[in-house]
Amino acid sequence: MKKLFLICIMSIISMNATEAYKIYDSKGKELKNKKLISKLMDSEIILFGEMHNNPISHYLQIKFLKTIHSEDSNLTIGAEMFEADNQILIDELLSGTIRLKDFENEARLWSNYKTDYAYFIDFAVKNNLNFIATNIPRRYASLLARKGEEALLSLKELSKSYMCPLPMEYDEELPGYKSMASMGAGHGMPYIAQSQAIKDATMAYFIHKNFDNRFYHLNGTYHSNNYEGINWYLKKLNPKYRIITIASVEQDDIENLSDENIGIADIIIVIDSDMPKTY
Repeated sequence: MKKLFLICIMSIISMNATEAYKIYDSKGKELKNKKLISKLMDSEIILFGEMHNNPISHYLQIKFLKTIHSEDSNLTIGAEMFEADNQILIDELLSGTIRLKDFENEARLWSNYKTDYAYFIDFAVKNNLNFIATNIPRRYASLLARKGEEALLSLKELSKSYMCPLPMEYDEELPGYKSMASMGAGHGMPYIAQSQAIKDATMAYFIHKNFDNRFYHLNGTYHSNNYEGINWYLKKLNPKYRIITIASVEQDDIENLSDENIGIADIIIVIDSDMPKTY
């Protein structure tokens, strides 16, 4: 039933794509295909901010990847959805050492892996591309949220190798972290904003560490909106990086970019809010 549901969604997208979404630049001007491709190819690092349960986000991630790869095959793929301590499994899969089913059985995969992310692993295998698991293991982000960075500093060196170097640079005045900080205190997570920051910092660190020629990265749109998050940390690591950020938003009216969404990214995908979710 779930498979049939997804097939129906993708059929709707293919038949009515221009009605389902529109793509704008940071100032709210609609981007046509030629200009869009030019923007993508002028960058070194592409941070594709998705809505995890939105089929349009995943559809366009595939289309953008195929377009970029057709222009430049010297490409590295990375994703928030894979945690750094699973990199060995990805490497063994890419080298042919282990089978796909072994990888899928042993890696801690998101529940929507099969429908939304398996394509990218398969693409890397078929095209002999590096694929990088960029996220900090969730157990360590949770530890930080509850007990602060001191708890991470006491970990063994192997554990710390799965995250950005400590101590982590953290700017509590960044709007994204500032708004999150007030959320955690009442839920036993007084360091929730720092926990979000270490995800961003770790993703930036592994992008930077594995950067060669061009890096295509998938992440939740929150992690790169408003040029904060991953983008902020990447610029700390190398101010000269040519980064392009892509945001995904929903609007009831997609014919114009809402004022609240102007300037949140270099490329803004506006999706009809009636589009069904995958979960």
